[in-house]
Amino acid sequence: MDTNGTRILDGVTVVDLSTFVTGGFCSLMLANQGADVIKVERPGTGDDIRHSGPPFIDGESPYYWTLNYDKRSVELDLKSEAGVAALYDLVEEADVFVQNFRPGVADRLAVDYDTLSELNPGLVYCSISAYGDSGPWSQRPGYDLLIQGMSGIMSVTGEAPPEGRPVKVGLPQTDLITGMWAAFGVVNGLYKRELTGEGDRVELGMLDATLPWLTKQAGKVFADEEPSRMGTKDPVLAPYQTYATKDGHLNVACLNQRLWRDFCDAIDRPDLPEDDRFETNADRVEHMDELEAEIEAALTTRSTSEWMDVLVDAGVPAGPVQSVEEALSNEQTEARGVVSEVSDGERTVPTIEHPLNFTHAESGFRSPPPRLGEHSREVFAELGYSAERLDELEAAGAFGDPDA
Repeated sequence: MDTNGTRILDGVTVVDLSTFVTGGFCSLMLANQGADVIKVERPGTGDDIRHSGPPFIDGESPYYWTLNYDKRSVELDLKSEAGVAALYDLVEEADVFVQNFRPGVADRLAVDYDTLSELNPGLVYCSISAYGDSGPWSQRPGYDLLIQGMSGIMSVTGEAPPEGRPVKVGLPQTDLITGMWAAFGVVNGLYKRELTGEGDRVELGMLDATLPWLTKQAGKVFADEEPSRMGTKDPVLAPYQTYATKDGHLNVACLNQRLWRDFCDAIDRPDLPEDDRFETNADRVEHMDELEAEIEAALTTRSTSEWMDVLVDAGVPAGPVQSVEEALSNEQTEARGVVSEVSDGERTVPTIEHPLNFTHAESGFRSPPPRLGEHSREVFAELGYSAERLDELEAAGAFGDPDA
């Protein structure tokens, strides 16, 4: 591993056999910090996320884009001896290996930790699955929707019962949570290797990865209370929720008594803090529905933008409920350079930059997501394969059916 580049993980090579989001977001985070991520894909088909849509732009899924900037794509048929041998050559020179097979599949493909660590004792091997590689559920298939339900997230997301029903978060939250934990595990493995010279295996399941994020809701269970769906209300703070305005919705967050009084003054309701129902935070939590009615009666008299001007001037934490388009394009994201674009001379695609900013190192994406198999020959040429050997590999089916 050479860390003399301008990005912290420059010189780190990642071989990524994962598909869809969990492993993809893990290796995306590593690529953002400079790692050379070699995305190993099924010949002719590739990662299933390439086909997730509509929408498609020039035949490509923009969802695929958001998980695969700065990676290189290699097609390898791991059902062929030549394909497996080529993968082993990649692994011998790699620092990190990522896969998200169901437990047991890696063993059948001969890409398990024991096999690959014999080839490369310094390898940091990351295996991701739905429920981990032990326990009675380990062989079950699992996806974000299922994990959102089984982790308790959906039980506390949605409008209050009996009218409300459980609602999943509107993005693959547990996939992304797992990907972030996996990236964290990988960099810890790399740091341990710097200290000891030994590689290691990082193993995690999506359900395990999601449960630590329950925080305050888990705290209620520890206190023998049952969390429930509350819409946008908070179980321990008030006002801390979404309110209707004249033309939209506004989030207000008052975490202490000073902010509560400043908020009431700003909306011309200085009487509310004197009301016994709303005097302390505990009082307000006990009377959330009544509090909501009083606040919305005031907020629905003006537009969201008008209230934002008032509340920002008053120093009250508040923010509009924006559409995704508005979230990606506003004066704050533009000032921070969050949404940008990368180009390879042929394609230019939009990017959402990752939020890590270092004083003495660079980070950021530099190239578009790869086309399927775009770098197959390039990557193996860098390993020392001659043009003749590459031709032989193709003929042997390592890169897929040569007659397809």
